Amino acid sequence: MSDTEKNNNLAFKYPVMEYFYTIQGEGYWSGTPAYFIRLAGCDVGCSWCDVKESWNADDHSKMSVAELTHEVLKSKALHIVITGGEPAMYDLTPLVIEMKSLGLRIHIETSGAHKLVGDWHWICLSPKKFKPPVESIYQKSNELKIIVVNKSDFKFAEEHAALVSDNCRLYLQPEWSKRDKITQLVIEYVKENPRWSISLQTHKYLNIP
Repeated sequence: MSDTEKNNNLAFKYPVMEYFYTIQGEGYWSGTPAYFIRLAGCDVGCSWCDVKESWNADDHSKMSVAELTHEVLKSKALHIVITGGEPAMYDLTPLVIEMKSLGLRIHIETSGAHKLVGDWHWICLSPKKFKPPVESIYQKSNELKIIVVNKSDFKFAEEHAALVSDNCRLYLQPEWSKRDKITQLVIEYVKENPRWSISLQTHKYLNIP
């Protein structure tokens, strides 16, 4: 990469709601220290979203790749998770290139509603009924995570599981506000369909970001 290309990457800006070093609470990497960068802007609009304040990108200031890198390097993080909002609304290539150049693993959590660019270490696809994924995301995904709100979501989960690769990890996650009613249903479903695993929002049980 030329110096000009690197400088252009470092200057690239994204609307950022928040950034913080924590423990990954969900899915395959649950329990792993990770630095989260939550980009602002979302056109999916889940009714049960717990970060609705991230939806409007104009409510949040922009940060350059250089500024985000500076914050990440203050921590001992080895894993970087890009989330949202819906992060795939943006060209994330400059951010991915810079993080990988530092020897960091870079992951994304996306609904798949937009074409994903960039060479990612890990792609967590969490499709939503409100805006379906683009076809190209399925075979790229390392992890499929379905949020279970009611019984009909098991059928929804199987429909999407049929589209991902055989190596994709499959997770069912009870929606937090309905966990008292839904968790037992998820347990029973996974026992009957053992290719699925349960994902819990352990960061909420631990009361950490």
